[in-house]
Amino acid sequence: MFFNFKKIVFYSSLFCVAMLLMQCKKDVEKIDTNNNNQSSAKKDSLKKVEDSLANIQRKINYKSFIFPKAKKDSAMEKFLETYSEDERYIILALNRLDNKNRWRADTLIVPENIETDFLKYSPFPKRLDSLQKVKKIAFFSYDVHAYGLYEEGNLIKWGPSSMGKKATPTKTGLKFTNWKKEVAISTSNSEWKLRWNFNVHNTLGIGWHQYDLPGFHASHSCLRLLEEDAKWMYNWADQWVLVNQGQTVKAKGTPVIIFGESDFKSKPWLKLLKDPAANDISVEEMNKIFVPHLQEILKEQKNSEEVRGTLTANKDESGVKKSA
Repeated sequence: MFFNFKKIVFYSSLFCVAMLLMQCKKDVEKIDTNNNNQSSAKKDSLKKVEDSLANIQRKINYKSFIFPKAKKDSAMEKFLETYSEDERYIILALNRLDNKNRWRADTLIVPENIETDFLKYSPFPKRLDSLQKVKKIAFFSYDVHAYGLYEEGNLIKWGPSSMGKKATPTKTGLKFTNWKKEVAISTSNSEWKLRWNFNVHNTLGIGWHQYDLPGFHASHSCLRLLEEDAKWMYNWADQWVLVNQGQTVKAKGTPVIIFGESDFKSKPWLKLLKDPAANDISVEEMNKIFVPHLQEILKEQKNSEEVRGTLTANKDESGVKKSA
């Protein structure tokens, strides 16, 4: 009996130890699960912070380059000697000038450390999540004299622009690109040749194209660009699709939103001398501009994809028949 009692005590002890071990294992698993959940939460939180930071451009400090009226020629000579051709291109673009109009300079903003990646100077947000379903869209800001191009919510390009002057302002709101022509003749003056013209308002004759950038809004309502930008955008945007011998618009082109206001006097980029973020357009501001148009943009995009897809299929089928 004594032996059996000891045996019972022994097995009972083993059972208790086993139960304790199982409970410890459960507790460890529970702790691991909690840790994993906390780790996942931390990762999600960090990702949100990273996504947020992705929209914040690293601030670039600026200095001024002065062109005194009495010594403008010598100052220009110094400017040409100090900066390389590529650096001058960036500096002039930041001051909304092309090379032809550099003589108009009085005070230029110059980055203290010139970055070769022009995208780093953008006043537009790097990422707009609400635009992720939009394949392509162009924005033109009256306020900061600039355009920004997005693909699926990502900023891919930006640059300077001169828009309609006070007497002939550019009509703001949502537009769509339609026809294009490598060299168009201005309806205001037959001597004005508009290179890489892409029309955005057919009845008003408004389009983007290459023409003088004098450092202020000076156009007759069109959207002036540097030639390199105009040529690039000429190949980037889509034309409309016409049927019925050109009488009916079957599909619209790339959406374009022109927004903001200008006092037609100040040069907003000069504010960067005191505040490197003075020209930045926030995500919230951009959302207010395009979200009210988002449903229409997506509707036209879907229609455009269907129409162009059908045309491509018919063209391929026609090609097969011809080659048979």
